[in-house]
Amino acid sequence: MNPRLLLRYALCVAVLAAVGCGRKSASQVVSGSPSPSMSPVTNATQSPAGVPSTTPSSEAKADQSPSSDLAKLETRIRPSVIWVTVFDPKGNLLWTQSGFFISPDGRFVTTERAIEGGINAVAKTADGGIYNVSGILVASKALDLAVLQADVKPRKLLRFLELHKDADLTVGTGVAVVGSGLAGSEGSPHEMTIAAQDSDHLEIAGTTPVSSIGAPVVNENGDVIGVVTSAGEKTIARSSATLDSLLSRITDDTQAHWPATAETRATPGPTPKPRLIYAPAPAFPPQASRPSLSGTGRFRLTFDANGNVTNVQIVQSTGNQLFDEAAIKTLRQWKSAPSQGWQATVPVTFQTR
Repeated sequence: MNPRLLLRYALCVAVLAAVGCGRKSASQVVSGSPSPSMSPVTNATQSPAGVPSTTPSSEAKADQSPSSDLAKLETRIRPSVIWVTVFDPKGNLLWTQSGFFISPDGRFVTTERAIEGGINAVAKTADGGIYNVSGILVASKALDLAVLQADVKPRKLLRFLELHKDADLTVGTGVAVVGSGLAGSEGSPHEMTIAAQDSDHLEIAGTTPVSSIGAPVVNENGDVIGVVTSAGEKTIARSSATLDSLLSRITDDTQAHWPATAETRATPGPTPKPRLIYAPAPAFPPQASRPSLSGTGRFRLTFDANGNVTNVQIVQSTGNQLFDEAAIKTLRQWKSAPSQGWQATVPVTFQTR
């Protein structure tokens, strides 16, 4: 046989053998278990055209959903949560604690400890709203709960929370505690679960800051199921059913009042010197922003015995209606230490810079 022909024949046989072996080895890697020295094949489950699927897994959805739901819940609850500041008979600050509105006419809930020794208070919302507190409607030291009345004048759309009156709450149910936006990062909502329940209180698994005392505990629908009365590593809340029983003590004849007010009036004494304890400066109205625009006026404020402004009278106009309205709106928020009632004339100047 021709040597060249023999050599070409031998090369062809070698090439065919190598291709056949290569195919057999690849088939073994895909269909069998990978050897210890090789990584598992990862593209066997790719979507058509070799593009990895972008559909999130059920685990990923589970991780994303709670944070989204919590943000929606915070948006719904936060406008009703307030920061309650309580003063003693001398006008000194006693307590600052969370609370929340439960009716459109200004009723709100906080703890009984927050008002102990108080004779005056203001309620503030995160959006800048400030409401004078006319007094206590009902309070219980044993339950550490109190319902107070805020002066909502003029009447406006006030955001408030509904009570979930079903006392049969299941252990393990997810809840959230939403604090006041004025408490900074401590007021952020906390996802928690009910660890135990008693006839009048709930034990909630999770740590909450002290500023959450008085804040609402809500379910996934935003309904109040409790009020935080103890915070820290162990969170305790009075149930909404307990709060509802306290609310039932309020009758149509119940008048909001501060107990210390009656005690002070019962014993005549020297008239306390009037002293302002809250006097924000009127803001420049954005509608009147022309250059070199200015105005000065004088306004007479009338304070009642609790230190609330009951009337603002224009003694001398600023000469600009927008300035007068801005001044009156802010001056109505001023507060003084409790006294027998007094008046003050306040000069106000608006000037563009």
